[in-house]
Amino acid sequence: MTSGQQRQGSGNGYLTDQESLRLRQVSSRMSGPIYHDVNRSTSSAEDDMGGSELNREIRSNPWHMAQKRTKWLEQQKQVPAQFSGGSWKHKRTKYVHQFKSNVRELLYFLSLWGKSLQKIGGNFGGGVQSYFFFLRFLVVLNFVSFLLIGGFVLIPSIVFRSVGTNLARNTGEEECLKYNPNPEGLVVFYEFFLHLLSGTGFMEYSYMFYGYYNNTMVEDRSFSYNIPLAYLFTAVFYFAFCLICIIVRMGKVARVAVTTGGSDVSNYSKIVFTGWDYGCLGSKATNLKQRNIYYRLQVDLEEERLQMHAASLSLCNKVTLYSLRVLMFLVAVGLLVATFFAIFYATIFSQEQNSKAEGILALFYEYLPSIVITAGNFLVPLLCDQLALIEKYSPSATVVLALLRAVILRLVSLAILLYTLWGQITCHGNTYYRNITESNTTDCDLCQYNHSAYPCWETNVGQEMYKLTLFDLLVNIAILVLVEFPRRMVVDNCSCKLSQWVGRQEFGVPSNVLGLVYGQTVVWTGALFCPLLPLINTVKFVIIFYCKKITLFNNCRPAMRTFRSTTSTFFFLAVLLFGWILALVVMIYSVAVIHPSQACGPFRVFPNMWQIVPNSFYSLSRVTQDFLFFIGSQAFSIPLFALSCVVMCYVIALASIYGKSVTMLRTQLKLAAQDKQFLVKQIKKMKHLTPQNNEGEQD
Repeated sequence: MTSGQQRQGSGNGYLTDQESLRLRQVSSRMSGPIYHDVNRSTSSAEDDMGGSELNREIRSNPWHMAQKRTKWLEQQKQVPAQFSGGSWKHKRTKYVHQFKSNVRELLYFLSLWGKSLQKIGGNFGGGVQSYFFFLRFLVVLNFVSFLLIGGFVLIPSIVFRSVGTNLARNTGEEECLKYNPNPEGLVVFYEFFLHLLSGTGFMEYSYMFYGYYNNTMVEDRSFSYNIPLAYLFTAVFYFAFCLICIIVRMGKVARVAVTTGGSDVSNYSKIVFTGWDYGCLGSKATNLKQRNIYYRLQVDLEEERLQMHAASLSLCNKVTLYSLRVLMFLVAVGLLVATFFAIFYATIFSQEQNSKAEGILALFYEYLPSIVITAGNFLVPLLCDQLALIEKYSPSATVVLALLRAVILRLVSLAILLYTLWGQITCHGNTYYRNITESNTTDCDLCQYNHSAYPCWETNVGQEMYKLTLFDLLVNIAILVLVEFPRRMVVDNCSCKLSQWVGRQEFGVPSNVLGLVYGQTVVWTGALFCPLLPLINTVKFVIIFYCKKITLFNNCRPAMRTFRSTTSTFFFLAVLLFGWILALVVMIYSVAVIHPSQACGPFRVFPNMWQIVPNSFYSLSRVTQDFLFFIGSQAFSIPLFALSCVVMCYVIALASIYGKSVTMLRTQLKLAAQDKQFLVKQIKKMKHLTPQNNEGEQD
């Protein structure tokens, strides 16, 4: 149809609905023979082009995958035989595509808790789902870390324990060499249980803790293995591996957060027009996806509503709101400081009374720091959540603020515990610490650490981290059984006003995430002194996953205030990175500053743990030493630094160009949407004017 014919169809220059419909039907009939009238003498390239044309119409329709597959099979039956056979290139492309699809399906089937995570996201939104994704990431991270430690430290220590020879004989003072971790013989059952909970007795002198590993080295004509060097380097590589995993995952989450556009207005259209998954099969998966999209829209609308409300506040209301926020901030700081002092004095009191008590009372004193830390981590966030109701931040800002407070609470609590232990181990050069530990100047100066109270201080630190990990697991199980289930039963079966006012609990994502970060930080801190702690943490996180899943579906209701999962997930990983930095500081201080125990462990003959590295370096060949010296020299480091700066500048410039391109494309999309809205309005006006013109012509 020519342009003149189009103008004849409508006096206003626009096509009427009937003309537009006829045009679409003509174009459909013209494109129809492409799928059926295939020339048998065409080349293989034309066959590939025909195959793509054959599927274009199917791909453009909004059907789910089962309908598309059925339609495609029906059209394949109508296509000539030679086209279905195709060329070798067409067959190869088809088989490769099918192989990739099968591999993706297999990986999805083998992915840990894939269906459970989909169900959680559909029922409770992406914010709660991000917690379980984070938990799965930590499970995999701990399991792979255990494989690293087991392959380079645990298995060689078991195999070479009776074969290797000691690196050197300890020539320290006889008083510093006294260490008898398991003097008792047979014990009654309840003492066996106490030893299991506290890490003492039969567990103290086992592969669980640092003190059981020897300073042996296996040498052969073609093989050499240094247990102390492997022990130290495995710890270093373990920290480096965890850092790489965190950074890679942060990069992926940051890319998702950038592409989604944050709180951009176009985010609504993205969710509506591109948020659906056409791979959903069945009513159950469809309903879950619908709920997920509903929660995402709810989050964005809640953010917009709060922003509009904040913009409409008067000056007096703003002054009142900011004054309340400052007051609540001071109250939160007071709660944190009170918790820190409680942990400090509880640790000192526990170390004083531990050597004087026996049985259950001794176990209580050993767990007293863990009890105080757990109580503070449980009560203070609850009080801070009540303060957040008065502060009236947006949902995302509330989550970030709660995470910051919980980070400070949990990580600083752990730092205070370690600082107190370090002060008692090294006597801290302070008469106060010497008085509370009842150690004299001679003992600390003789062994360079408090040998009378800590004959193998590395094992004692590992026991503290072991007790923190175990106690955290027991508290999670106890809360599930003794608090959450009874609360749900009372709310469901009691119709009184109090129970209905309390209601079912909401799943608090910030507090639960910080529980994971705290547990992982404890593991990183104690991995040097308790090599099997990553394995224990893997089992602990698996149990926590199922406990949280049970309480989520049986005891919790969907949150009234949701939040965006992309920015929160990035913040979760940033908080985890802070925990990693704290554990790294502890490891560096332990390796480079404190004198190792002279009665136990693989570094008993060295002034510090790092001394094994230069000693092993000078035992290498001359060529290897020269190569390592060259890597550490300025001739290598300066060009490497310059090259790194060039690559960094290139990446920054590339990211800036991509950012500008994305901004331009978003602007174009907004302009295109505005143009479409303008055209729609013009068409509506023309439709209203057309009947009036027709009536005038008839008159």
